[in-house]
Amino acid sequence: MSPVLFVTGTGTEVGKTLTTAAVAALCPEPVAVLKPGQTGLGPDEPGDVAEVARLAGPLVHTVELARYPEPLAPETAARRAGLPTPTPEDVAKTVAALAAEYGTVLVEGAGGLLVRYDERGRTLADQALACRDLGLDVGFLLVAAAGLGTLNATALTAEALHHRGLPLRGVVVGSWPADPDLAARCNLADLPTAASAPLLGALPAGAAAHAPAAFRSFAAAALAPALGGTWDAAAFTAAHPA
Repeated sequence: MSPVLFVTGTGTEVGKTLTTAAVAALCPEPVAVLKPGQTGLGPDEPGDVAEVARLAGPLVHTVELARYPEPLAPETAARRAGLPTPTPEDVAKTVAALAAEYGTVLVEGAGGLLVRYDERGRTLADQALACRDLGLDVGFLLVAAAGLGTLNATALTAEALHHRGLPLRGVVVGSWPADPDLAARCNLADLPTAASAPLLGALPAGAAAHAPAAFRSFAAAALAPALGGTWDAAAFTAAHPA
């Protein structure tokens, strides 16, 4: 994986924070987790980076650049609250400072790849490009929904990344159902084709309820060796035949 890994999703509520926590938990050295824009929370409420730290443990250093109270896209939430937005250059400078101190930096986006962060319409992709302009090695991990409709969103995200010259390292199913339907089972084979990238894990639904002490073992069983785990895509697909 790239030293700077951006975690984006096929949409909202697909398991990005849980996936970020699982990747962080398996890092062999201290890791930094950055949330450029947190929405839908008041100033004293725990956000996504707090959940990552709770699950992944004390070796995780977390940073949140901006917070807006309404659960909307960052640019919309910032505009309605009359608050400033972080620029891609702000994000890149923060990432560079973290990368100088930590071996891995995870950047968790809000919603999908092209959600607007500021009034100029700049996105998580623009933040990654700004990091690359500083000489940082960046890559993307896409967290996908399990069921019907996810292939189109996955393909669109992969195409947008390819168009910008940003590498997609792999796809993780962020919430694998206990009783997967036909579409979910078929998607295990079809997601890598849609993404032109490997399937690197499937996190069971409800996994956030795991106690922090057991979370690392859970993460290892749900993520592939490329992310530090033991999960095997071929074996998992064979165990869920379509």
